[in-house]
Amino acid sequence: MELSNQSITSLRKQLTSGDICSADIIGSLADAIEKKDGEIGAYLSHDLDAAREAAKTADLSLPLGGIPIAIKDNINVKGQPCSCASRFLEGSYTSPYDATVISKLRAAGAILYGRTNMDEFAMGSTTENSALGNTRNPHDLTRAPGGSSGGSAAAVASHSAIAALGSDTGGSIRQPASYCGVVGLKPSYGRVSRYGLVAFASSLDQIGPITQNVEDSALLLNAISGRDAMDATSLKQPDTDFTQGLNDGVAGMKLGLPKEYFGDGIDPAVRHQVDKSIKKLEAAGAKLVEISLPHTEYAVATYYIIAPAEASSNLSRFDGVRYGNRVENPNDIIDLYRRSREQGFGPEVKRRIILGTYVLSSGYYDAYYNKAQKVRGLIKRDFENAYQKVDAILSPVTPNVAPVIGADKDNPLQQYLADIFTISANLAGICGISVPCGKVASDSGSQLPVGLQILGPHMGEQAILKVARAVESSD
Repeated sequence: MELSNQSITSLRKQLTSGDICSADIIGSLADAIEKKDGEIGAYLSHDLDAAREAAKTADLSLPLGGIPIAIKDNINVKGQPCSCASRFLEGSYTSPYDATVISKLRAAGAILYGRTNMDEFAMGSTTENSALGNTRNPHDLTRAPGGSSGGSAAAVASHSAIAALGSDTGGSIRQPASYCGVVGLKPSYGRVSRYGLVAFASSLDQIGPITQNVEDSALLLNAISGRDAMDATSLKQPDTDFTQGLNDGVAGMKLGLPKEYFGDGIDPAVRHQVDKSIKKLEAAGAKLVEISLPHTEYAVATYYIIAPAEASSNLSRFDGVRYGNRVENPNDIIDLYRRSREQGFGPEVKRRIILGTYVLSSGYYDAYYNKAQKVRGLIKRDFENAYQKVDAILSPVTPNVAPVIGADKDNPLQQYLADIFTISANLAGICGISVPCGKVASDSGSQLPVGLQILGPHMGEQAILKVARAVESSD
């Protein structure tokens, strides 16, 4: 088996035994990228020569020693471009510092070599909103890989990355992981530092791993989690090895099935695969409990008030003055602001800035933003009540399989609804994981992956990783 096709765990065993060296892994990745990425487009940039140099001094005694990791293009890596897949930053911004998660990966011995494509400023569900090119789903090149971390998911699924980091504001790790048939983990809010992540919606964003299997996600979470003085929202945590107990099974666990997540609108073929996995968990000794999350119906509306409002505020720093691309020969400072933002931002980013500015404006703040924050509290309380009865919650990740590229390009509302099962976790600040649970045949004959979503309470990553591992083991 090609080295680029193998998991972190497998590669680490071979590295520490001396059967391979880190440069061998880099070489295998380079071959995979050359063969596959021309048609998939998972990467915006990479520096494999620098990775080979780093491989020469890799410390194999460290937990991720010698393992190359791809990074979503909204996470700062010192000396590498960080464009957020936007014209605003394309070719004009090289990061002068490492995000905290990058410092932690370096400390664990990982090698950072490539930047993966994404929806511009992480705003989108298909990666079609990237200003720098399309990414295609490795399982069917006519279909989208999901978003916004579509490049990271496609790279791991095509074995042109061993593992990758993404970010999740409303499902942007879990949804592309589901569409691409890989594992995607959204940690609890505060589990992982956001310092160095280009902010979309600061109260919702969270960095997490996209990997080939559950154990690799646990290994990466070990490396990147923890309190950070540079991020006031990160939380002090006890030392935890998330790989411990992965294979303990689910016997005796109570797993909730929210009735609001299993209603109309789910593709019957997707529902069938999800139901099969749920039955396997029951057969393995889990107790299934029907629960209700009664404010689910308000989640999409709530999210698309709060997230654009925070985006409007966060993206105000992109003005053509401080950094990034600016227009030439402006008439005055207002003209500089206006035309730089008009030319720098794509349609979806503009749409969300306009919406966010509107709901924060005088006369509308109380009617929209303040009310949405109150509903967010109700959604959070729904989950808190549910976790008094169950250890984790099961659901589909998305109602459908990966969409055909361009199918919903002129219908943003349809794209927003694709996140209906994922955004509540971000509003509530809880953890969630997507694990492959089967495939569905498309009209063209391709086999399209389906993901099972497992949601856990705040700081409940060990429980959802254990359930995800049980799903993985049952296949």
